[in-house]
Amino acid sequence: MGRDLSYTRNIGIAAHIDAGKTTTTERILFYTGVNHKLGETHEGSATMDWMEQEQERGITITSAATTCKWKFPMENAQPLPETKEYHFNIIDTPGHVDFTVEVNRSLRVLDGLVFLFSAVDGVEPQSETNWRLADNYKVPRIGFVNKMDRNGSNFLMVCQQVKDMLGSNAVPIVLPLGEEADFRGIVDLVKNRAIVWHDDTFGATFDVVPIPEEMKEEVRMYRGKLIEEVAAYDENLLEKYMEDEDSITEDEVHAALRAAVMDMSIIPMICGSSFKNKGVQFLIDGVCRYLPSPMDKEGIRGINPDTEKEELRKPSTEEPFAALAFKIATDPFVGRLAFFRTYSGHLDAGSYVLNNRTGNKERISRIYQMHANKQNAIDFIEAGDIGAAVGFKDIKTGDTLTAEKHPIVLESMDFPDPVIGVAVEPKTKADVDKLGMALSKLAEEDPTFQVRTDEASGQTIISGMGELHLDVLIDRLRREFRVEVNQGQPQVEYKEAVTKVADHREVYKKQSGGRGKFADIVFTLEPAEEGKIGLEFVNSVKGGNVPKEFIPSVEKGFKQAMTNGPLAGFEVDSMKVTLKDGSFHPVDSDALSFELAAKIGFREVAKKAGAVILEPIMKLEALTPEENMGDIVGDLNRRRGTITSMSDRAGAKVIKAEVPLSELFGYVTTLRTLSSGRATSTMEFSHYAQTPSNISEEVIAAAKGTANV
Repeated sequence: MGRDLSYTRNIGIAAHIDAGKTTTTERILFYTGVNHKLGETHEGSATMDWMEQEQERGITITSAATTCKWKFPMENAQPLPETKEYHFNIIDTPGHVDFTVEVNRSLRVLDGLVFLFSAVDGVEPQSETNWRLADNYKVPRIGFVNKMDRNGSNFLMVCQQVKDMLGSNAVPIVLPLGEEADFRGIVDLVKNRAIVWHDDTFGATFDVVPIPEEMKEEVRMYRGKLIEEVAAYDENLLEKYMEDEDSITEDEVHAALRAAVMDMSIIPMICGSSFKNKGVQFLIDGVCRYLPSPMDKEGIRGINPDTEKEELRKPSTEEPFAALAFKIATDPFVGRLAFFRTYSGHLDAGSYVLNNRTGNKERISRIYQMHANKQNAIDFIEAGDIGAAVGFKDIKTGDTLTAEKHPIVLESMDFPDPVIGVAVEPKTKADVDKLGMALSKLAEEDPTFQVRTDEASGQTIISGMGELHLDVLIDRLRREFRVEVNQGQPQVEYKEAVTKVADHREVYKKQSGGRGKFADIVFTLEPAEEGKIGLEFVNSVKGGNVPKEFIPSVEKGFKQAMTNGPLAGFEVDSMKVTLKDGSFHPVDSDALSFELAAKIGFREVAKKAGAVILEPIMKLEALTPEENMGDIVGDLNRRRGTITSMSDRAGAKVIKAEVPLSELFGYVTTLRTLSSGRATSTMEFSHYAQTPSNISEEVIAAAKGTANV
C-alpha cells in the first residue's frame, strides 16, 4: 500500500437487469490479469456471481467487490513511456429491482460509476431508478452502451434517450464501426482515429485503421459537437474554439472532459460489446481518464457527536481514521464480514476502532481485500481504499468507524420499507432455534429484509422487496443455514395512516385494592407533515398539569401504538401528536399509567382522525408487440391499474402504469399468456396510497380472521 491515491479508482458498475454488468466486470478482470479465463454468466462461471443462486438463475443478487490493477496509457498492450499503474476497487451491482438496496449502499461509498445500457433496449426502468440513486449521492459517471453486436442495436438512439429520459448531457466520444453482427470497432472522436480489435487475442490488441470514407462526414459532425460541448464547459477553450476549432489539443479535450464529468455536466458515452471482447479496454482507459480519484474530493463531512459541529475529514493518511460500513456479509469460513470504505487515516489489523452508533470500541482482528467471495489478508488499510474486516461484535450497515479519540458520524443510508411478506415456520423442532439464528443473520446483512412475529397468530413473518427477494432468502435458509421451512402465500405489507385532525381526552383509571392507576391526557392527533416519517411529538402542557417525568412515557405510549394500527394492526408510518393538557394523582399516577393512557387514547381517537389502510403501489412497465397492447391495457385496468404513458421502443410498445401490489401476484404468467410469451415486464415500488373502501373492508376482515375465504 502507501500508493499515490490519485491513481486509485473506486468505481461501481450499474444498470438495468441483463445489460451485461457482470460480463463487463469479467472482461475487466481478464484484461487486468486477475483472471486468466473469461467467466460467463450464462455458463454459471462468472467470478463475480459466486452464489449458487446467482449461477443457477444467471442474475446478480449481491454486490461483489474486487480489486485489480491497470497500466495506463498503453498502446496495443504495450506500455508507453508515461504509463502509470492504476489501482481499481470495483463493485459489480445487481440489476433486479428487488435488490436495489445493493446498488444504494454501493453508490454511497463510490467515487465514480460506469453506467451500462443495452444498445437494443436503451434506458429501461431500473436504469432510471439507479440513475436517480447516483444523482442522489452525486456520483460522477460515464456511459457504456453494451451489446452493439446485437440485432437492433443503435448507439446514438441510446445516447439521445439518456439525454431525454434521464435529463443529462450525454455526449458520444466514440462512434461504432460497423453495425449489429458486423460491429468490429470504434472511431475515437478525441484522437480522430478508428480502431478494430483482434478476435484472436480476445480484444487485448487492436489495429488503427483509416476512418471509412462513408463515415467521414458523420465523424466530422460528432467530433465538432464534442469539441463544442467541451468548449461550452471550459471558458479558456471557448476563446480558442472561437478563433480556431482545430487548435484545441487532445490533452485539452481530455482535461476539460474530466472536469465536466466530475462536475456531472457531461456524461461521456462509449460503446462496445463486452461479450465479444470489444470496447472494454477503451472503457477502462476512460475510467482512468475521466472518473475521480479519492483525492479529487476535498473530503467527507460528518458531525462530531461530542460538539455537534460539522467536521471535514480529508483523504489523507495524516488525518484521524474514519470509515463507513456499507455492507455486512456472513462468510462460512471467517464469520461476519463488514465491508467498509476508508475516507481518512490509517488502520492496522489487530487495532481498535470506535463504532459511533454504539459508542463501543471494537477490535479489528483481520483486514481483507476482497475478490468476489475470496479474501486476501492485508496488514493495514489507508484513506481512499475499500476493504472488509472481521472481529466486530455489533455492527450494522451505515455505522461510522473512527479512531477512538476522534469520533465523527458520517451520513448514514436510507433504505426503503419492505412491501411484501410471507409467513414461515420450521419443519421440525430441531429447526426452531436454527431458524431464529439464521433469520437474524440474514436481517443483519440486508436492511430491506425484516423479521417480525404476528401477535395474533404467533407466526414468524419475513418481509422483503418482492417475490424474487423472498424466494432467494428462503433458498439461502435451506442451503446456507440448513433450515427447512414451510412457507405461506405472499402477503402485501399494508400500512395505516390518520387523515384528519382530532382532539381527544383519555382518562385511565384502575382501582384494584391498595394503590391504583391513574392518568389523564388531552391531546390532538393529526397527519404528520409530508415527507416526515415516525412520530412528531409536541409537548405544550402548561403549569405542570402533567409532571415532566411522565411526558416521555406519554411519547413512548404513542410510539408503541404506531407499531399496531387501530384498524387491522398494520404499522402507522407517521403522525403528529400534540399533548395539550391533563391531570395526575399524587399517589396513583406513574409512568406506566401515562404510557397506557396514550396507547388506549390512540385507539379510541383513530376513527375520529379518519384512520385508513394504505397499500403499496408499484410502477410497472410492460414491453409488448402492438397487437397485444389492447389485451394488456384491459388486464391492467381490471387490476385497478392507472396507465401513466404509452410509447414506442425498439419496434415494440411500452406501457407504463401504476398498479396496486395486491393485484400483481402471478402477473408475469398472465402477461405471457396474453402475448403468447412475447411481452416482458418490470416493476418497482413507487409509493403508498389509500386503499378503496371495499378493499379496506376485506383487508380488515382478513386481518381479524373473519374473511370469507
